[in-house]
Amino acid sequence: MAFSADEIERYARHFVLSGVGGPGQQRLAAATVAVLGAGGLGAPAIAYLAAAGVGCLRVIDDDTVSLSNLQRQIIHTSASVGRPKTDSAADTVAALNPHVQFEAHPVRLSAANAAELVADASVVVDGADNAPTRHILADACEAARVPLVEGAVSAWDGHVTTLTPYETRPDGRPYPRYRDMFPQTPGSGEDECVRLGIMGAVTGVIGSLQAVEAIKLIIGEGEPLRGRLLLYDARFARFESIAYG
Repeated sequence: MAFSADEIERYARHFVLSGVGGPGQQRLAAATVAVLGAGGLGAPAIAYLAAAGVGCLRVIDDDTVSLSNLQRQIIHTSASVGRPKTDSAADTVAALNPHVQFEAHPVRLSAANAAELVADASVVVDGADNAPTRHILADACEAARVPLVEGAVSAWDGHVTTLTPYETRPDGRPYPRYRDMFPQTPGSGEDECVRLGIMGAVTGVIGSLQAVEAIKLIIGEGEPLRGRLLLYDARFARFESIAYG
């Protein structure tokens, strides 16, 4: 895959970066990343994945932009209020990096359409705002054998992990499933940030970490967070990694 002069300058810091270089940038350009949600987590993930040169971003969100979103959903602006989030996100991505293809899916993820929406994706990034939807997405990614970078936030806290339960560890045991962490599907789909509030910048931290995990998986660099849950406590500026499964 040949890069244009614009792309060579645009990705100059990647080309010289150990672990990325030309081959890594080519893998990014050939990749499709599906992002569920163009909200607090999806917004920074979409922005950084677009800036990194992911070839295709498939964004799934049936919501419209509201004024209360703007405290944390940084790819939307005041002028976007009332617009579908996928339309607003598409405009931001086009302005940020015209080399990225944008697939807008203004639909709600469900058990009926999840398999189709994750099919052929290189990686899926979970920016859902409720537990039942996360379970549906995790099940679909496991069935399709697609890596899932899961993240969630609540108030001042957040976490990230990467799920590839169809793969095995060096000792032969399978990597854990989402249901190993959260075995039961809660009955409520209520958005936690409506009930508890949220520090907007925390979604930026977690969404950015999700973007890094997705990039690592695409280029095959480093060690993904498989079987490890990375916890972030913003109030006390603490990160902690715990093993599970």
